[in-house]
Amino acid sequence: MFGRVGAAIGFLAGIGIVGGSYWFSDRLAIRAARAVPVTEPEMPDYYRIVRELCAQADIAMPRLYVTPDAQPNAFATGRNPSHAAVAATAGLFEVLDPDEPRGVLAHELSHVSKRDIPIGSVAAAIATAICLIANLAMWAAALGGSDDDDAAVNPLALLAAAILASLAAGVLQMALSRSRQFDADRSGADLIHDGEPLARALVKLDHASRLMPMAVRPEQAQVYAVYPLTGRKIRFAKLFSSHPTTEAPVACLRAQSLGLSAAATVAP
Repeated sequence: MFGRVGAAIGFLAGIGIVGGSYWFSDRLAIRAARAVPVTEPEMPDYYRIVRELCAQADIAMPRLYVTPDAQPNAFATGRNPSHAAVAATAGLFEVLDPDEPRGVLAHELSHVSKRDIPIGSVAAAIATAICLIANLAMWAAALGGSDDDDAAVNPLALLAAAILASLAAGVLQMALSRSRQFDADRSGADLIHDGEPLARALVKLDHASRLMPMAVRPEQAQVYAVYPLTGRKIRFAKLFSSHPTTEAPVACLRAQSLGLSAAATVAP
């Protein structure tokens, strides 16, 4: 609307928003989840499990929170391992067997140690930038494009390219998220030297996500261990899902568990 000055103001505003989202990512995510801090006397098992896992992973102890949701689930957030937070739902320790929350929390701490949260933030920023440029191109085509006949571009081609660019950005972002979830499953199983507890937990979390609704916004849902909105019917859900289907990681975890057991058997 305001030419180059407006573009510069928009660019600076975008940098500020992205920077603020990165710097305050933990606070924003915790507030969106309605999570509250808990003390060690209130939840000693929660603290014990996380402290033991942090010692094994050689990372700082994150701040611990609990959300009021009955659906068993958890997520990690924070710009780096020194400024991380882990939030578990109230249902995580009520629905799962005693060894299964350990697998879920190992998965979340793997996200922290591998800096998946800032990686996801960068991917989201890039996808947002691509979508913004695509939207600008669509508006340019709708408003008639360039006045220079030699430089004129077919408006329909420009619109098609803009739409495809937005779709591609979203698909690539979700593909990255799914790959990081797979990697966190493997790393979490390595951390507890057994993939079976996490495999069983994922089956129960997936089942609960279909039966117990969770009041979480779609853009926040991708940070959870299991996608909390699985019960919603979405077309092309697999393509645009931030999480792999449960069957695949469970099969990989159980195969990994057999490998870990075999390695422990032959170890001197």
